Amino acid sequence: MPEPRTEPSLLERLRGVAARRLSRLPPGTQRVLSRRPAVTIDGQTFDPTLQLMLTLRPDHAGLMDAPVAESRARFRREVLSIGGTPTPVGTVRDLTVLGAAGPLPARLYRPDGAGAGPLPLLVFFHGGGFVLGDLDTHDEACRLLCRHAGHQVLSVAYRLAPEHPFPAPLDDALAAFRWAVAHATELGADPSQVSVGGDSAGGTLSAVVSLLTAREPVRPLAQLLIYPATDRTRPRPSHQLFDQQFFLTLADRDAFYHCYLGGSGVSPDDPRISPLRAADLSGLPPALMVLAGFDILRDEGEAYAEALRAAGTTCQVHRASSLGHGFANLTSVSATAHRGMLTIAREWRTLVAEAMAGRVTA
Repeated sequence: MPEPRTEPSLLERLRGVAARRLSRLPPGTQRVLSRRPAVTIDGQTFDPTLQLMLTLRPDHAGLMDAPVAESRARFRREVLSIGGTPTPVGTVRDLTVLGAAGPLPARLYRPDGAGAGPLPLLVFFHGGGFVLGDLDTHDEACRLLCRHAGHQVLSVAYRLAPEHPFPAPLDDALAAFRWAVAHATELGADPSQVSVGGDSAGGTLSAVVSLLTAREPVRPLAQLLIYPATDRTRPRPSHQLFDQQFFLTLADRDAFYHCYLGGSGVSPDDPRISPLRAADLSGLPPALMVLAGFDILRDEGEAYAEALRAAGTTCQVHRASSLGHGFANLTSVSATAHRGMLTIAREWRTLVAEAMAGRVTA
């Protein structure tokens, strides 16, 4: 059986151009073209551009309604097809880092005008349910964080399930973080200012890396958690409110976990799967929690933020109330998503500066 095509076709690229142009239309016009009234749920109104994008999206309901190889290729094609001109940064170079079982592809972003001095470094893990995604699908998100936070970003392509199920992605994330600290100086970074972050599954990996290293001599300075999954043990209102209509479905989530957990036999309440179920959340690095309003994971992310605060861990929350899961990949077609990522980058820069000041004075 031939391998699925991973690069966008001419037709897919033309659709991407059309999507970017349609995103510049007035909100009222976008809603008319979507053939649906404004979508308001739980006191939140969905971004009209994303509402139109969902209407124009090729006819499939979820991210995982095809075999894994095709779902993976389709996700890559969709993200690449809507990408516009990449956000400029100072330098971008591909390299390898040491994962738990060998070298992993990685990409290092350094902001323009950074000079020769060391900078804070964010080790970034992409989303995709531990199954989808790669360095290219999250290139623009990393560029935005690099440019507007003024930090270096090291994006790491950890091994994916189901070929490499739990705990392989987590083991790679831990190993990559430790490698980044050990090699920070040669990367042009400050070893005392290495943080972890990511979106969706990458946010979950970042939360668990922070949890597992909390009592170790080397731990992340801070954690950037962009709509992570934090609790596999119980249903929450957002699961039903935002299922089927938006970018991530419960069926997708179940399929991702089926691939990720495989036959490991690990319990859903294991903190490596559900960090919200950890017995002790004190002493963790300060966190920036990003919540999407129209996201099945919204409520568990909110619960994790509350639990961190209750345990005495600093946690700031950014609520993107009009956006859905995956908006970090949609900044080229949604001005709201783009503005949101710029704000997140600035909030992240402030949090890291405060974390560094706290570490220095401790």
